[in-house]
Amino acid sequence: MRRLFEIDLKDYDGCTKVFKRPSARAVIFKGDKIVLVYATNEKYYKFPGGGIHEDEDKREALLREVKEEVGLTVIPESIKEYGSVLRRQRSDRDPDTIFEQENFYYFCEVEDKAGDQNLDEYEKDAGFMLVYADIDDAIKTNGEYKSKCFFNEVMIGRDKRVLEMIRDEILKKGSN
Repeated sequence: MRRLFEIDLKDYDGCTKVFKRPSARAVIFKGDKIVLVYATNEKYYKFPGGGIHEDEDKREALLREVKEEVGLTVIPESIKEYGSVLRRQRSDRDPDTIFEQENFYYFCEVEDKAGDQNLDEYEKDAGFMLVYADIDDAIKTNGEYKSKCFFNEVMIGRDKRVLEMIRDEILKKGSN
C-alpha cells in the first residue's frame, strides 16, 4: 500500500519501548457526502475504523470497526486500498514509550441500512455518531479543533490531511 505521508514528532528521546497499534480506516461516500464519525462532545470528525487485533488482518478489522463505530456493514468485495499514514510520537499514557500507528485507509461501499453501534467507553464519552458530512465542512471543523490533549490534536490533524487529499483528488478527476 502506498504511503500517503508520515507524522513523526520526534518527541521521544530517551524512550526505551515502542507500542505499535496499527489501524484500518474506511473511506465511504454516499452520493456527494462522506461517511464519518462525529464526536459530538469534542466536535471533530474521524474516519470510521480503529485498531487491528493481533488475530485479524486489515480487512477483517475494517469490517469489524466500521460495524462497531457506525453500525454499517462494509461490502467486502468493494474494498480498495487508498494509502497509509505512519504516526510516531511519545505515548500519552507512558512517558517511556513511543506510540507508533500505521493507519491503513480503504475506499469501500456499505449496505444501505445502518444497525446499532457497539462503542467502547471512550467512544461513548466522546459522543460518537454516524454522519453523512460535506467534506469541506469536515475539513474546516477539524482545522479548528483544539483539545486539552495534544495527542488527540495530532490524530484529528491526520484525518484532516487525509480528507484534504481525498477532496483534492476528487476535484482533479472531475476537471479531467
